[in-house]
Amino acid sequence: MGLLSTAGIVSQIDALRKFGEGLNPSDRTPVYFFGHGSPMNAIEENNFTKTWNNIGSKIERPKAILCISAHWETNGTWVTAMPHPCTIHDFGGFPKALFDVQYPAKGSPEIANEIKTAITSTTIGLDEKWGLDHGAWSVVKHLYPDADIPVIQMSINYTKPAEYHYNLAKQLNALRRKGILIIGSGNMVHNLGMVAWDKMNEANYAYDWATEANDAMKEFIVNKDHLPLINYEKQGKAFNLAIPSPDHYLPLLYALALQEKDENTAFFNDEAVMGSLTMTSVVIS
Repeated sequence: MGLLSTAGIVSQIDALRKFGEGLNPSDRTPVYFFGHGSPMNAIEENNFTKTWNNIGSKIERPKAILCISAHWETNGTWVTAMPHPCTIHDFGGFPKALFDVQYPAKGSPEIANEIKTAITSTTIGLDEKWGLDHGAWSVVKHLYPDADIPVIQMSINYTKPAEYHYNLAKQLNALRRKGILIIGSGNMVHNLGMVAWDKMNEANYAYDWATEANDAMKEFIVNKDHLPLINYEKQGKAFNLAIPSPDHYLPLLYALALQEKDENTAFFNDEAVMGSLTMTSVVIS
């Protein structure tokens, strides 16, 4: 009887501990993939950035943000582990006002170590030199303008195929039940070499192949059919034009890998820009 009582007490304590850590499935954070587009979105007020701001004001305030950005590619996988990441201006040819932007969000060495522990399929490095690149801060500054939520970045290992990234991302799912908002930042269709600069001010202008690829991706996402998206290189000419290099596409796979069986997706900012880019974004909840 004493043993049973002890077991019961241990069980109750464990249940309370899990509750306190936010491990109830109903408490999981949503997952976002943001089409981030031009760095100028960081300082502009437009329909895209208004949507980002609206999201930040409506979702439950996270404990921290983990961002997988198209703009941090490394040999191996790393997470930022410094307490105060710098704001990286990793672009050129833009107005001084953009270079003047600082996003002074704190980092979190503790959460970086938690991420490192969560991933068991490979060794995760702890980085103290990178900071926050524009793929992260140009979006997050609209979500949380006060920079009062810690932000951690995870790099993309450029030596690995899409399946590797998808499987690695799955190991991050427990973080969603600990109040960490996981976001991918890139673009589903991203071909800078074919940008129609003369269509910069024409709303939702897209080449036929860009529309074809974007629509196909959306259909796969709605149907929870991730395998063709992992095997994107086998999906034909439109996909090859939409994804000439995987850097901006892979953050989408990180987001999709975190989708659980009872979760659905919705799209926002579903527009094309200058022919060969799409801002199409996804929320999983």
